[in-house]
Amino acid sequence: MNDAIRRAATNARIALTEEEVERFSKQAEDILKAFAGLKSLDTRGEEPSIQPIPCENVMREDLPRECLTQEDALSNTPHKKDGYFKGPRVM
Repeated sequence: MNDAIRRAATNARIALTEEEVERFSKQAEDILKAFAGLKSLDTRGEEPSIQPIPCENVMREDLPRECLTQEDALSNTPHKKDGYFKGPRVM
C-alpha cells in the first residue's frame, strides 16, 4: 500500500514524508476494509436505486399572458439609458 500512496503522491506532485506515507497507507487500508464489507450484502432481488426520490415536473404550466411594458420593465433599475438596460462597458 505504501508504494501506491507514493505513486499517487508523485502523480499529484505532492511531497510526502515517510510518516505521512505510513499514515495515509493505514487510512487507505481502513477504507478498503470498510468497502470490502459491502461485498457480503445480499442485493439479489432488490430494485436498483438509480433515482431514490421520484422525479416530478414541478414547473408551472406555460400560459401566454400580457408582457410588461418597457417602462414597467425598467422601473426598478437605476441602470437605464434611452429606454434600455445599461450594462457595464465591455471594452
